[in-house]
Amino acid sequence: MEFDDAIVRRYACRKYDARQVAQSDLDAILEAGRLAPTSTDQQEQHVYVIRSADGLAKVDELSECRYGAPTVLMVTYDTTDVYEYPGGRYDSGVEDASIATTQMMLAATNRGVGSCWVNVFDPDKVKTAFGLEDKERVVAMLDLGYPAADAGPSAKHSRRKPVDELVTYL
Repeated sequence: MEFDDAIVRRYACRKYDARQVAQSDLDAILEAGRLAPTSTDQQEQHVYVIRSADGLAKVDELSECRYGAPTVLMVTYDTTDVYEYPGGRYDSGVEDASIATTQMMLAATNRGVGSCWVNVFDPDKVKTAFGLEDKERVVAMLDLGYPAADAGPSAKHSRRKPVDELVTYL
């Protein structure tokens, strides 16, 4: 698939068939996240692959948005290993984990795997449920699976503002 096609075809998949994501597809998706650019190449993101029945049951308790996906990637970052912006008020953790998550979504689309970025959860409850270290911050859960035959984008997906409302040249 051409890169532009992956950008156009990607949508938030909310219905999956029963097949588990093939390991070769998952490996390619995770590699895309590994290769994502990060501030000063800190690479502070960490991805937890959740496939077990127990792990998926925990996800279901923590969020209503798994939509039957057979795999969920929990994307976190290490709060002690981030680039701190001048002024000391902000760091790169959320954006770097978000870049990795975005690249994994596009890689999934490229491989015919549906995805849905989930942020409907309490990060502290997720951290506790999965026994994560205090220094980790949960940014996203990324549902992954092969789209069901009748899956498709929501009605809102095609409603995009014109570029002149989103871009200002200075």
